[in-house]
Amino acid sequence: MAKTILEFEKPIADLEAKIEEMRGLTELDLMGEIQALEEQVETLRREIYHNLTRWQRVQLARHPDRPYSLDYINSCAPDFIELHGDRTFRDDPAIVGGFGTMDTIGSVMWIGHQKGRDTKQNVFRNFGMPNPEGYRKALRLMKLAEKFEKPVVTLLDTQGAYPGIEAEERGQAEAIARNLFEMARLSVPIVVVVIGEGASGGALGIGVGDRILMLENAWYSVISPESCSSILWRNWSFKEQAAEALKLTALDLLEQQLIDRIIPEPEGGAHANPAMMCETMKSVLIEELLGLKKLPQSNGAALKRRTEKFGRMGVWQEWDDSFLLAEVEESDAQVSTSA
Repeated sequence: MAKTILEFEKPIADLEAKIEEMRGLTELDLMGEIQALEEQVETLRREIYHNLTRWQRVQLARHPDRPYSLDYINSCAPDFIELHGDRTFRDDPAIVGGFGTMDTIGSVMWIGHQKGRDTKQNVFRNFGMPNPEGYRKALRLMKLAEKFEKPVVTLLDTQGAYPGIEAEERGQAEAIARNLFEMARLSVPIVVVVIGEGASGGALGIGVGDRILMLENAWYSVISPESCSSILWRNWSFKEQAAEALKLTALDLLEQQLIDRIIPEPEGGAHANPAMMCETMKSVLIEELLGLKKLPQSNGAALKRRTEKFGRMGVWQEWDDSFLLAEVEESDAQVSTSA
């Protein structure tokens, strides 16, 4: 399968192709030139990946070779057993979940969006866009984890919940809203990780937790840059400007205190070294779950903690309407007197 090269990666790919071509010229001694080009590639790689724009990070988050939920789950918990169905309608392959054992933690309930690697898989997985039964399956599994007092890890990677009319007929909005309500008061620890795309309620439907983490090149927003561009500029050509305005990267959200931690990726993105990325993910999850394990979970402690956490987000102000009531009473009194 041909390697996918993004537009901003082409200068690096061109130099690497030139190096391979020079290596094939065995009749000439080009080691000095090759070494100089390799140093140039490393310098260029650092310059590009250390100065990515928001739109370029969106592109990396969508890279087809990037690790998906099952890649991380099977790496962190090799004995993972997938559980299926929402016990109401059907199984939704766009969301996967089940129990799996992780070192030093024990059994964990893993839940995540799952995309496909090729056209056939993407059709089967509905391009990672869940239907209502996917969210209901996720909730069933969370309740199962709560019953057996096991922590929950959710992995977010979707361009949004499926917008088809059949999904709306089966209660898409209600299913997502129910998950938000139930996750907020789940009595076991929840760690949420945005591993790729985190679009709108489709991601938030399994995104309420004690700790919210993001991979370095993931994005998380109420709307995708293309859709935002389509609404504001009436076409998709301004997606780069939209990405800048949305401030949807991990660095942006950490600054706004909407997430708790950024998980670093290998240089070049998670797809550049999936094995290293999976090891990093595992070590971070172990650290986070061990930290949460020390916190009280019973007697409403988890609900209070999560309520306070999400209550601190955004900017809000309570309106004191006592003076308005006084004005209304005074006006009523004047009307009564004149009558």
